Amino acid sequence: MSATAEKRKAKKAVDTFKLRFSAKSVNESFARMAVSAFVARLDPTVSELADIKTAVSEAVTNCIVHGYKDARGDAEILLKGSIYADGRVVIEIKDKGLGIEDVETAMLPMYTTDPAGERSGMGFTVMGAFCDGLKVRSAVGKGTTVVLTKKIGFGRL
Repeated sequence: MSATAEKRKAKKAVDTFKLRFSAKSVNESFARMAVSAFVARLDPTVSELADIKTAVSEAVTNCIVHGYKDARGDAEILLKGSIYADGRVVIEIKDKGLGIEDVETAMLPMYTTDPAGERSGMGFTVMGAFCDGLKVRSAVGKGTTVVLTKKIGFGRL
């Protein structure tokens, strides 16, 4: 296969899924398990699977706690996943909540919009530490999308 054909193949998802669920904290574990089941075909190590589950948990929790604040349960979260032939897993977690005014600042370790509360400001830091790639897109009043990328093993598809 030519190098160009290899690049095209790497850019096209082998499989995808989409889920919508209520922005309730009880659904955070549902999101973790859905992603786990989806990536299981790649035969991830326990560590790789734990990394993905932790990052997804942080992203979904951010949607519920920060994106929707008091509207929890009355709103929904979109979870999308894609697997690529090279073993990359790309997970998107999207809300249509409050949005983030300054994404760069929000991604700093220990930054929190709830300094008096129980939030540590480590959500994006944790996501970045457990994944190979982290992108955050946000618009105030329109919501936030977090894109997590994790390479599993050697792309055994």
